[in-house]
Amino acid sequence: MAETGSDQTGDMKHDSVSSPGVSDQEKEMATNAFEAFKAGSYDESLRHLDSLQELNKEDYKITMNKAITEFYKSGQTTTSTLKQALMTLKNQMHTAVDDIDGLDDVENSILYYNQAVIHYHMRQYSEAISIGEKLYQFLEPFEEKFAQAVCFLLVDLYLLTFQPEKALHLLAVLEKLTVKDGNSKNGKGESTNKESSALKAEFTAMIEAAKSKMHQYKVRAYIQMKSLKACKREIKSVMNTSGNSAPSLFLKSNFEYLRGNYRKAVKLLNSSNIAEHPGPLKTGECVRCMFWNNLGCIHFAMGKHNLGLFYFKKALQENDHICAQLGDGSNGQAAKKFTGIPMCALLANKRYELLYNCGIQLLHIGRPLAAFECLMEAVQVYHSNPRLWLRLAECCITANKGSSEQETKGLPSKKGIVQAVVGQGYHRKIVLASQSTQNTIYSEGQSAAIPVASMEFAAICLRNALLLLPEHLQHDSKPDNGSKSCSQSGSTESGSETSDACSGKTQEGDKFIPAAPSSPLRKQEVENLRCSILACSAYVALALGDNLMALNHAEKLLHQTKLSGSLKFLGHLYAAEALISLDRISDAIAHLNPENVTDVSLGVSSSEQDQGSDKGDLEPVESSGKQTPLCYPSSVSSARATMLFNLGSAYCLRSEYEKARKCLHQAASMVNTKEIPPEAILLGVYLELQNGNTQLALQIIKRNQLLPSVKPASSPDLRQKPLPFQSSQPVQPIQTPSSFTQVQRK
Repeated sequence: MAETGSDQTGDMKHDSVSSPGVSDQEKEMATNAFEAFKAGSYDESLRHLDSLQELNKEDYKITMNKAITEFYKSGQTTTSTLKQALMTLKNQMHTAVDDIDGLDDVENSILYYNQAVIHYHMRQYSEAISIGEKLYQFLEPFEEKFAQAVCFLLVDLYLLTFQPEKALHLLAVLEKLTVKDGNSKNGKGESTNKESSALKAEFTAMIEAAKSKMHQYKVRAYIQMKSLKACKREIKSVMNTSGNSAPSLFLKSNFEYLRGNYRKAVKLLNSSNIAEHPGPLKTGECVRCMFWNNLGCIHFAMGKHNLGLFYFKKALQENDHICAQLGDGSNGQAAKKFTGIPMCALLANKRYELLYNCGIQLLHIGRPLAAFECLMEAVQVYHSNPRLWLRLAECCITANKGSSEQETKGLPSKKGIVQAVVGQGYHRKIVLASQSTQNTIYSEGQSAAIPVASMEFAAICLRNALLLLPEHLQHDSKPDNGSKSCSQSGSTESGSETSDACSGKTQEGDKFIPAAPSSPLRKQEVENLRCSILACSAYVALALGDNLMALNHAEKLLHQTKLSGSLKFLGHLYAAEALISLDRISDAIAHLNPENVTDVSLGVSSSEQDQGSDKGDLEPVESSGKQTPLCYPSSVSSARATMLFNLGSAYCLRSEYEKARKCLHQAASMVNTKEIPPEAILLGVYLELQNGNTQLALQIIKRNQLLPSVKPASSPDLRQKPLPFQSSQPVQPIQTPSSFTQVQRK
C-alpha cells in the first residue's frame, strides 16, 4: 500500500492545480511543488508549498500536502504524526465519514483515503474498512486511478479480516471497471501521435498489472473459502500472468497444501527465488520469514512436529532480524509505537503470529511449559481468541499430568503395585502404592490469576474461552449445511463444490467469532470448540476438587447437540467421578453403564483446524490423522472396559463386592493384560481381602495381574441389564483411575 499512498499524493497535487478559482501563479507554484515531490526534492517541494499557502491560507489541501511531504521527508517513519495531522484537518472541516451523505466535494475523499491507508498499516482494519466502504459508495465521480486504488485497498482489507465473499464481489466490480476504462482509452487513442501511443502502451501495461493483481487476490479469496476447483482455475491465470514469481509460487504452494499434497507444496516453496524479492521497505512483507513459516505449517500437517518447530524458530529469527534492521528496538518493539519504522514496513512484523504457531507446535511435541510461554506472549495481542485460551489451558493440564509417555505419578505400572518392602522374615511388610492426589496447589498463597502453568490458571483460561463464545449460536435452529462444507478441510473436491453456496449464505448472518490470527469461527466450529472447552473445564474442576462445578460442566457437555464420541465418553467419566465424590453413587452408576459408549472417535472435524492463507499466514493446519495418546482408549471395547473398571469401583463403594468382582473380571477379559491399569489390580486385591482370600490377594500382588482370567461370556448380563440398587451408607470414595480420566488434547 506504500506505492498506492505515493501515487495518491500525486493526485492531491493535481487537484490543487485544477481547482476552480485558482490564479496562474498558484497553479505554477503547485506544479513546481508537485514536480519537486516526484523528484524526491522534499525540501524544495515544501518551499513551494509554503509560498502557495501564503497566497491561499484557506485551502486545507495545501496543509495536507505539506504534512504528507514532511512524512516522506522523514522516510515515512512518522506515521503517528501524519495520522494526527490528518485527524486535525478533518476536525477543522467539521465533517465525519459517517455524516457524509453524498460527498459533494469529491476532493475531500483523498483526505479520507489517506486516513484509511494509515489505519491499514497500523492494523486498525475495522476503521479502515468503515472509511473505505463510504468512499466506495461514491466511486463514479473519482478518477480511474483513484477509484482503482480505493477498490484494491478494500479488497486487501476484506482478505485480512477473512471476508473473502466481499472481496470477490469487489474484484468483480473492479474487473468490469478496468475493462471499461481500457476500452475507453483505446477508443480515444486511435488518431494520436507517437507520444500518445507511448502513453497508451503505459496504460496497457498498467491494466495488465492490475489484472495480474486481481488474479492473485482471487486465489487468496478462494483459498480462504477452500474452494479448490475455482482456486485451481485462477492459479493457472496467475501463473500465466506472473510466471514463476515468488508470490505466484507461494499461492500455488498454499493450494497444494490445502489439497494435502505436502511434498509438492514443499517443492514449490523451494523453487521460489526469494532472494530476488524486494524487501519489506517496498512490499511491507518479509518473504524469508513467510518461507520458513510455510515450511513449518506444511511439516506440522505432515505430523513432523520437531521439524516444523525448527522452521518456525527460523521464521522467528528472521522476523526479529528484520525488525531490528527496520526500527531502533529489537523484536519489533518500535512497531508498537509506530515510530522509527517506515509505515509500509509496519505490517512486516509477524512475531506474535509466529509465537502462536510455535506454541501449538510445542504443545504437540510434549513441551507444555515452553508452549505456555509462547502462547502467553501471543495472548497479549490475540486476547479475544477463545481457541487460544483453550490452548493455554491445555498447556497447564499437560504440564501438571506429565507427558503422554509417562505413567501416572502415584502408580507406575512398570514397577507394579508394590511401592516398597519393609522389614524381614516374620515382620516383612509389602507397601502398596497409593494414587497421588491431583489437587496440588501450585500458587502457594499467590493469586490464581498470575500466569503460571497451574490448574488454577487453567480454570481461568477456560472461563475466558467460554465467555468469548456466544450462547445464541448454540441454539440457532437454522440449517447450516453450507457452513459445514466451508469449514471442512477442503482436501476433497466434493467439499469445494459447495463452497460457492457458502459465499451466498454467510453474508446474511455473519455471526462468526473472530479468532485472529486464524480465520473466524463458524457456527459448527463454535459448537465443537464449546464441547472441547467444557470437557477441559470438567477435568480441571475435578483436579481442583470442585466437584459441583465439574458435574455442572460434564452435564453441559453431555447436553450438547453435536458431540463427538470421544468427548461423550469423557463426559460420562467426569460426571461419574464428580458424583462419586459427592456420594451420589446411584447417579454415578447410571453414567458408568458401558452401553453409553458407542464411539470413541477423536475427530471433531473442523473446529480445531487452523488454516493459513496465501502469505503463509501464520496458522498451521492441524493434521486430521491425530495420534491417540497412550492413556486414551483406542477402541470401543477398550473404552467399555474402562467404564467397567470404574463401575466396579462404584459397586465397591456400596459394598456390593460380588458385582464389583464381576465388573472387574469382565473388563479384564476385554483388554490385553498389559492394558489393565494398576488401580484395577489394587481394586482386585481389595476385593479378595474383603472376601477373606488373603492368599489370592498375595498372588495378585506378586504376579501383578488379576486372577483368575475370565472369558468375556462369563458375565453378559451385567452390561445388558444393570440391576437396581438401594442407597447405602456414605463411604469414603476412591478416585476413578486417573490414567483413563484424562482429557484428550485436541
